[in-house]
Amino acid sequence: MKTAKAVNLGVIFLLELGVLAGVWYWAWQSASGWGPLLGLAGAVVLAVLWGLFGSPRARFKVHGASRVAFETLWFGSGAVLWFAAGAHLWAVVFAVVCVVSKTLAHVWRQ
Repeated sequence: MKTAKAVNLGVIFLLELGVLAGVWYWAWQSASGWGPLLGLAGAVVLAVLWGLFGSPRARFKVHGASRVAFETLWFGSGAVLWFAAGAHLWAVVFAVVCVVSKTLAHVWRQ
């Protein structure tokens, strides 16, 4: 069980990176010359938000329903951005893995 919990934490970290990659990929696909710069700016904004509210060492910790709402918006934005960029299969896989992993994290109190 200890190994499964450690793997789940690793998956959650990869999902966090997937959100940042999703905003960059969406911007790169949708904008002409400014895409990479716009994607980088979007990733920085999302990373700052995660650092302030979502990370384990967040400056402003959110709990309960606020935490659920924040993480739903955070990880949901990743799935939506992957879908909007045209990576439909990746978006669906990303969303399913998010739901399963975050459900396990809740059950295991991670």
